[in-house]
Amino acid sequence: MRERCHFLIGTPAIFLLSLASLILLSACEEKKEQNTSSAGTGSTPPPEVNVAKPIQRKVIDWDVFTGRLASPETVEVHARVSGYLEKVHFKDGAEVKAGELLFTIDPRPYLAIVHQMEARVVSAKSRAELATQELENVARLQGKGVISAEDYERRAKAATDATATLKGAEAELEQAKLDLEFTKIHSPVAGRASNARVTMGNLIVGDGNTPTLLTTIVPLDPMYCYIEVDERSVLKYRQLHREGKRMSAQFGKVDVEMELALESDFPRKGYIDFIDNVLDPNTGTIRARAVFPNEDKLMAPGFFARVRVPGSQEYDGFLVPDRAIADDQDSSFVWVVDGENTAHYRKVSLGPLLDGLRIVREGLTDGDIIVVDGILLVRNGQKVNPKLLPKEDFATPKAAPPARGTIPETKSQKKQKEPSSSDSPAKQATPDAKSASDFNSEKVKN
Repeated sequence: MRERCHFLIGTPAIFLLSLASLILLSACEEKKEQNTSSAGTGSTPPPEVNVAKPIQRKVIDWDVFTGRLASPETVEVHARVSGYLEKVHFKDGAEVKAGELLFTIDPRPYLAIVHQMEARVVSAKSRAELATQELENVARLQGKGVISAEDYERRAKAATDATATLKGAEAELEQAKLDLEFTKIHSPVAGRASNARVTMGNLIVGDGNTPTLLTTIVPLDPMYCYIEVDERSVLKYRQLHREGKRMSAQFGKVDVEMELALESDFPRKGYIDFIDNVLDPNTGTIRARAVFPNEDKLMAPGFFARVRVPGSQEYDGFLVPDRAIADDQDSSFVWVVDGENTAHYRKVSLGPLLDGLRIVREGLTDGDIIVVDGILLVRNGQKVNPKLLPKEDFATPKAAPPARGTIPETKSQKKQKEPSSSDSPAKQATPDAKSASDFNSEKVKN
């Protein structure tokens, strides 16, 4: 009876103890598998980053200034004589040639004056001829002693006066002809005309202090662009000229480039042909003038423009995307990936933008591979998983690879990703990450 009770009491205890042992053993096995999995892949996988080889080529540091376009000449067309406007011969805003007829003022009053002056010249000429003939006759008679010297002197003065009157009449006739010619107003230069400021039938005032403005004409080819250059840049350019590295606008033409408000990459080529002799103390700038051809007549006076001037001599530089550069206090740096896929801190000296890429003056060497996307995931001396960035994406931002391990996957998600037994080994294999040494062998066209 006592043995039976011992059996009944011990059996549940042994069962519970066995169950607890099984649970503990299962937990240990699962933890062991997790540790084994972690040991095989590493505690933190290397971050995926996009890398590329910087473009190496000859570059120039450009200084960009804003300016306004102006015409080499601006002509205000005024009338030289007064009268009523008879006709307008051009279309508003049209291009006109030098010497082309623009306006006609009623010529009839001036034509009548010309006829009057012609008659006056004929009369004066007749009197002058008569006085000359009388003087010749008196001279012969004086030789015979018939005419006194006083009479001869009087006839001589009359002949001189008649000749002077003739010359005066001829001058008045010439002035009348000029006034008649001025009733037809021609374009003094070739260019684009403004609108006619006065319409037909209105009175035109040609004399006095305020003659009537008829229109304006501006030549369009070539065009001037006036810029204001700061004092520091002027001193830099003159120093470069002293060192023989760059021409100064004081002594010769300096090639420059320009773009309008809707243009990019400075497609227009020209040169600076003038720089002022005085620096404006109020603005700290000096005025310079650039000349640009305008064969397509796209530019017009008053347009806003951006002009870039060479700020250095040509040198070997590297071009990298701006997004590949990080700032460290007062300096800039990039991540350089070596042949073992290790990222290294590299301080660089930067220049201006060129064709959408940043110029690196110092810090990079030929063959370097830099991190372009994912620079925030990189630490100095850290292993990375580099992915070669296509050349077409070099200058355009691309999303960085997503960070790993942020959201754990469920068992169902893992099963969906597991390859089936029917898949070929080629489909089951995953491409290994290329090392930076592999990228050095690939051709990168600069």
